[in-house]
Formats: sequence, C-alpha cells, structure tokens
Amino acid sequence: MKVILFGATGMVGQGVLRECLLAPDVDEILTIGRTQLGTSHPKLRNIVLADLFDYRDIQAHLTGYDACFFCLGVSAAGLDEMTYTHLTYDLTLAAAQTLVARNPGMTFIYVSGAGTDSTERGRSMWARVKGRTENALQRLPFKAVYLFRPGIIQPMHGARSKTGVYQVFYTVMRPFFPLMRAIAPRMLTTERVGRAMLTAVRGGAPQAVLEASDIYMLAESGAGDGK
Repeated sequence: MKVILFGATGMVGQGVLRECLLAPDVDEILTIGRTQLGTSHPKLRNIVLADLFDYRDIQAHLTGYDACFFCLGVSAAGLDEMTYTHLTYDLTLAAAQTLVARNPGMTFIYVSGAGTDSTERGRSMWARVKGRTENALQRLPFKAVYLFRPGIIQPMHGARSKTGVYQVFYTVMRPFFPLMRAIAPRMLTTERVGRAMLTAVRGGAPQAVLEASDIYMLAESGAGDGK
C-alpha cells in the first residue's frame, strides 16, 4: 500500500512513521510538512510545503494513495476559538478535500482526542472544534474515515512531542509508565497507535469513532498483519 502521513515530526507521527517503515506491505510513505524529516529510507519521500492550506503546487504528487494518516495538530492553549478553528478545522479540511478529489478509494485516519464533542455545542472550545472537524471529515466521500481519540500515549522508540509542555509531561511521567501499564495494561503507546492505523487500512475497523480502548483492540487484532 501507499500512504500519506501528515505530522511525521510529532510524537504520534513519529510512531506511525516507524510502523509504516517496518511494515512489508507498505511500499511507499509520502510525508508532507513544513520541515525536512532528517530521516532517509528507500520507501520514504518527503515534501516540504510552507503553506499547508494550499496544495496546488503539489497536486500531481498526490494521486494513487491508499491511506492518509493525519497526525498533525496544535494545542489549544492560549488560542481563541477563531485561531484554533483555522489551525485545526481549516487546516485538516484543506488537506482532506484535496486528497479525496484525487483518491476516492483512500482511507483517511484523523488523530482527534479523548473528550471530543461530536455535538459541537459543549462548553469546551477545543472539543467543539475537534467535533466539528470530525463531522466534516465523515461527510467527505472517502472509502472510509476513522477518527482516533486516544488519551495518554506512551512515547516509544525515541518518539518526542514537539509541544514543549507535553514533552515536559512525558519526561516527568516516564518513570511512572511501567506502573501505569501494570494498573492499565491497555494503555496506548505510539507503537500501538501506528499498528492500529495500519490494521484499519488493511481490513477496516468496527466503527468510525475509535476511543483509546478501541484503538488498543484494533492494534492487537492486527498484530502480525503485513509481516
């Protein structure tokens, strides 16, 4: 399969990229972002795009893909609703609308968040905007759209968050992850999130909206697939 990955330099994206590179049935990974990856691999291509709202100059490179893993996102901290909407809803839909026009058989997977508000009317600003984004994606004529809503994710294999406050959290929590896994053995890792995404593309998922426990089960159900 051929996949497109947004957010490959972020913590979740790093984990997804690793799983894609390890999967023998993934023939090509195209990463799109504002910066170079600094990683090379025979099946990896990177497009640097300064404006992630405008894909006119690279349209010719966006056809023939089976999946898109959209792991790009920003923290809502310090942002008003208009700005957060632009950087979340508008940014995601700009990419999705471009891709669906050229790849109607594509599976689109969007990393949302635990607590997302599908009604779009709740008190939490970020949850409303994420909900609006999820709902808009489901209306696009992709082969399938899956909305991943993970909670805490343990970074594995050197994955790091680009958001300073999140990285501080993960650094502080690192000694406690073994205890957390003992208490909650189904805690997600960047590795499991990546595996779950690949499983969803290969054979689908039970439902469109996948909470943390669903993501875990999907990853486990696909263990060994593509190997």
